[in-house]
Amino acid sequence: MSSEGKDSLTSNQIYNDDNSALIVRNLSKYWDSQAGRVIGVKDITFSVRKGEFVSIVGPSGSGKSTLLNMLGALERPTNGQVLINGINIFSLNDSEAATMRNKRIGFIFQSYNLINRTTVLKNVEFPAIIGGMSKTERRFRAIRLLSFLGLKSKIQYRPFNLSGGEQQRVAIARSLMNNPAIILADEPTGNLDTKTGTDVFGLLKLLSNKFKRTIIMVTHNTDLAARTDRSIYIKDGRIEKQIVNFAT
Repeated sequence: MSSEGKDSLTSNQIYNDDNSALIVRNLSKYWDSQAGRVIGVKDITFSVRKGEFVSIVGPSGSGKSTLLNMLGALERPTNGQVLINGINIFSLNDSEAATMRNKRIGFIFQSYNLINRTTVLKNVEFPAIIGGMSKTERRFRAIRLLSFLGLKSKIQYRPFNLSGGEQQRVAIARSLMNNPAIILADEPTGNLDTKTGTDVFGLLKLLSNKFKRTIIMVTHNTDLAARTDRSIYIKDGRIEKQIVNFAT
């Protein structure tokens, strides 16, 4: 897939909805085993507006992470569609899907997923290196992001020399490197103490409110979920309810 996106795709890959950053249609994932069929998620349908901050909430084993993996094109569904900026990501081949993940999606993980053998700066640059951005541009962008997140003095540190909160801020900077359409955050505060977790969540709120980033966050923390624009509650692989949060 070319960097021009829709222009290089066939008509059955394109859907027009100017207000939606992401559309999920009848998404299901299951596995057959000797013990029977295991349901990951079943018949999930929802959409996320551009600039909306949505939380996906549910107990362990409810299908939250399976759903997020499919939204990020890390895992293919048994059936259904996920549309990002009008592109049906499951109609793409593996190479096109990899390009989609690199250019359109930013990932933030509970365990940070940083590379300890290299510097903070190089960790943040990594998506841009894969995407083919010039060294000058990616270095400028990475330093600007780290400065914004209060980490300019740590750019030559290795991640293991940072606190958990600092490592997660590095991960947030990395997720923003290629200016993605959507940020997917999987329990981004799960490994942090309450104060640090609140600070990290505050950064995500800032990205949503001030910079109009589209964010989908998986969490078991109902207090944080209540501060997002909308909460989607998952139970046994299905949407149990959706709540619009007014006091955010």
